[in-house]
Parts: sequence; structure tokens; C-alpha cells
Amino acid sequence: MVDSRNWFNIIPSSRQRKLLASRRDGVYIEVEGQALLNFSSNDYLGLSTHPEVIQATQDAVQQHGLGSGASRLVSGDDPLLHALEQDLAVWKGFEACLLLGSGMLANMGLLPALATRHTHVFTDKLNHASLVDGARLSGAKVFRYPHLSVEMLDMLLQRLPASRRLIVSDGVFSMDGDVADVAGLLALAEQHDALLLIDDAHGTGTLGKSGKGVVDLAGIAGHARVLEVGTLGKALGSYGAYVLGTTQMIEGLRQRMRTLMYSTALPVPVLAGAKAALHVLQRGFLLQKLQQNITYFLKQAENIPLVASLTAIQPVLLGTDAAALKAARQLREAGFFVPAIRPPTVPEGEARLRITLSASHEPQHIDGLVKALSKMI
Repeated sequence: MVDSRNWFNIIPSSRQRKLLASRRDGVYIEVEGQALLNFSSNDYLGLSTHPEVIQATQDAVQQHGLGSGASRLVSGDDPLLHALEQDLAVWKGFEACLLLGSGMLANMGLLPALATRHTHVFTDKLNHASLVDGARLSGAKVFRYPHLSVEMLDMLLQRLPASRRLIVSDGVFSMDGDVADVAGLLALAEQHDALLLIDDAHGTGTLGKSGKGVVDLAGIAGHARVLEVGTLGKALGSYGAYVLGTTQMIEGLRQRMRTLMYSTALPVPVLAGAKAALHVLQRGFLLQKLQQNITYFLKQAENIPLVASLTAIQPVLLGTDAAALKAARQLREAGFFVPAIRPPTVPEGEARLRITLSASHEPQHIDGLVKALSKMI
């Protein structure tokens, strides 16, 4: 007889995580009764608490209630889903868009819809867990190439022919803040007759003059071989995810994605908030503020051993779990919330602090964080 008390003994006690009940209040977060400056949020533009976003959400609750009540294929397909899909497709420069419940649902449904056991999937070694799990669920033959190595990917594609091939990569990598060479990946996709899937969850709303992300920056938006996945839950401050592609590809996904067919549709208030957030983002001033904060932080933190990036994600690599946990604790004592990131989220020996910057931060907030880091490292 199975003893459920021992079911999870495989997880070392040193690696067990604690769910910290917390409540955000603008740039602050309250954790266990302590108000801390939050440098850990993916709400990169502060749109989750923007007055126009809140107002649009409240209006939608009053008019439509909360839940959608059913999947999109039954009776949950509100017209606002189609309106937001159209807005995102036009803004991003693609023919069509499909909205789903979350980034995990998007990738865990998208890859099995695209790939079968006869497909070869080539995936960056540091891709997000949702892409890893989606590839596994597809049953395809999966080949991992060294992080960001277009050269090694080319060698794999030459050695491993297949009738259907799919190249999969994050746009901005969530733990390192580095950016994939998506133009180079597309060149390989064209050379080797493959599709290219880019998950730009962390680039959307943060990179480029208009915040359209890495696919737009590389000039490959709308290409027939490109699918882009993104989220409403980071820079757009809402919840949900989207897939962008050709009209034919998106229609095929509507018919095949199990995570679309068998999931309750996004609530109308969430969609209304995301639509309002997109309009605020497009004005550009919050994007400009975020990019100014990134530049300011990098200048102030010149003497800190960052794995510096041009994105809102700024890792401080500390190596051991103990070092990362100690640093996070010291920052918390100084009034800053920057949790330690440890394996298996990052590779062994690469535990770190993952600092994320926001348009909501002011120069004095950044100065205070840098001062606290300088005393520790």
C-alpha cells in the first residue's frame, strides 16, 4: 500500500519552496506583514494597477459579471475575444491571433497541435518549462541545442532530416534576460524547411521603440514560417496568452489545440483590462520610462557582478543555493524583495538573484537597491 506521507521525499528539503502570501500595492509588495520595494514582478509597465485598466475591468464586471461560463467552443466565445485578437494581430503585424487562458496552456497545447511522433523539434536548452513540457507532450523527437547557438542548431538540422521540423526558442530568456537571434533562426528555418516558434512573453511590451518585442525588432513579424507566442500577464498587466501566425495556421490551431477546446474561456473583465492596457502601452510613455530605468540601473550598477542585459531582467549570479538565499534574505532586511532563484529553475551552480525592473520604479528606488547590493557583494 502506498504511503502518501513519503510520496514527495524525492524533493530535498533545501530545495523546497514556500508559497509566500503577498499583496502588491503599486511598486511595493507586502510579504508576511512587511512592506518591501518589489524588484521581482513581471508587471514591467505597471499596467496591472493603471487607472484606465482598472476602470475598464470594473466596467466589464458590472456589465458582464465575472466568469465566462464555458469554453470558447461552447458558449464562452465573447465578441471581446475576437476584438482583442484583431487588435493584437494588427499591432504585432501578423494575419491572425488566437487567445488562450495562459502561457502554459498556450505552449502545452500549441506544440502537440503542431508536432507528432514523426516531427523533429529543435529547442534551445534554456527554453521555458512550458515549451519543454509542450515538446514532450507532442511525442515528437526532441533535440536540444546549446543556448543561443545558431551554429550548433545548423549542424543538427543538417544531420537530422525529417519531413516536418520545428525550431522553438524563447525570444527573451526569462532567467538570464538575453535575447535569441530570431533572424538567424528564421534563416535556418527557411534553409531547412522548418517552422519557427518564438515565445516572446518577456519581450512584448518591453523591447523596441514601440514595445512589439524581438520578432518585430528582427523584422520578421508576419512571416509565413513564424509563429509567435506571448502573454497578457506580464507587460500588459492582465492574464492570458496569445498565438500569432498566418490565417491558415491560426484556423488549424482552433481545430486542434486541446488546451483551447477543453478550457474555460478567459473572463470578459480580464479581456477588457488587457485591451485597455494595450491602448495605454501604445502611447509609449511607460515603455520609454521602463527603458530609461534599465539604462539608469545598468549605469548605477557598474560595480556589481551582473549578468547584464538590455532587457528588464538583470540577474546577479551567485552560484550556490546558500549564497542566493542569504543575499535574498539580506535584501529583504534592507527593504527589497528579490527572491532567490535556484535549481531546477536554473542550472546547477547558477543560483541567483533575478532583478526585474519596472516603469513604476523611480531613480531613488534603484539607487537604494544598488546601495544594498553593493554592501553584500
